[in-house]
Amino acid sequence: MCGIDYKKNKTSSYRTNDIEALLERLGSLKIMNKQSDKEMFAAPAPAITNDNIQAVISKSMVLDPVWFNGDRTKFKNWWKGIQLFLKSNRVLETDDKITAILAHLRGGVANIYAQRKLDELDEELETQDWEEFVKEIKTTFSDKTKAANAK
Repeated sequence: MCGIDYKKNKTSSYRTNDIEALLERLGSLKIMNKQSDKEMFAAPAPAITNDNIQAVISKSMVLDPVWFNGDRTKFKNWWKGIQLFLKSNRVLETDDKITAILAHLRGGVANIYAQRKLDELDEELETQDWEEFVKEIKTTFSDKTKAANAK
């Protein structure tokens, strides 16, 4: 094992331990009411699991992508952002991924495309093909001037 991997795992472990310790302290927090000198207890801390901690960390690392309005010059960056968003939020099912993507298409040509696609999905009884959808959206919104300039 190389030194970098060890440090990374060690740091991740420290973060997890620090978060767990903090939540444990908050769960046992006592607050005194000065007017009546009675102890008031904070609500118990939620159950801590490594999955909960990882979910919080990953959600804070990947921001919700901005709306896409069909501007072809911005598609490449938006597409990368939406892919990271889907991965970090563990959106795995094809219909769920397509729905999340369509929900981020607003205004202009993107809105027209999203409405047409939603109508198609309502008519279909089976799951949409992911590779076909990706090919279609890339063909529809990719910046064709960049491709022409590259030639």
